[in-house]
Amino acid sequence: MITVLNLESITSLTREQFYQLCLRNPELQLERNPQRELIIMSPVGGESGKKEASLIFQISLWNYHTQLGVVFSSSTIFSLPSGGDRSPDVAYLSLEKWESLTQEEREGFPPICPDFVIELRSKSDRLKILQEKMGEYLASGLKLGWLINPQQKQVEIYRPQTAVEIVKMPVSLSGEDVLPKLDITLDY
Repeated sequence: MITVLNLESITSLTREQFYQLCLRNPELQLERNPQRELIIMSPVGGESGKKEASLIFQISLWNYHTQLGVVFSSSTIFSLPSGGDRSPDVAYLSLEKWESLTQEEREGFPPICPDFVIELRSKSDRLKILQEKMGEYLASGLKLGWLINPQQKQVEIYRPQTAVEIVKMPVSLSGEDVLPKLDITLDY
């Protein structure tokens, strides 16, 4: 479940104010869209949490062997060039891009778009909102993204300047040239 708060009539949070709000309210999982609306994310249930943990493990294991980048959990917020502050369920950033950030940028909300993201739709998530979020990542420089939709047993694959590809599960997904030699099979 996502709750969107439009605070425009009261205040407009800067990125620094949003960062401070998150630090002072660690029990809340917050995001901001490009319209600067505050988004409160609900916790997920056991099944979604299990699937998310498995995806993080598989991407992290691939990265452990390749040492090509850095993998992030859903607790990491990225300050995207398009204006939003988002936390994908799984994110990957090349080592080159990660090392281009200052120590201060790494410790805060990294001001960069991940190269790869996974959004895993939970039962309470609205598909349209997740699709818009994937579009936001693309507009910010995303190279590859997977929107996994267990309810409809399909995956939407997002690539720059290409129509969204929809594949049915079970499916074997490739990391393509973004995560070379990564193959993950989804059957849920």
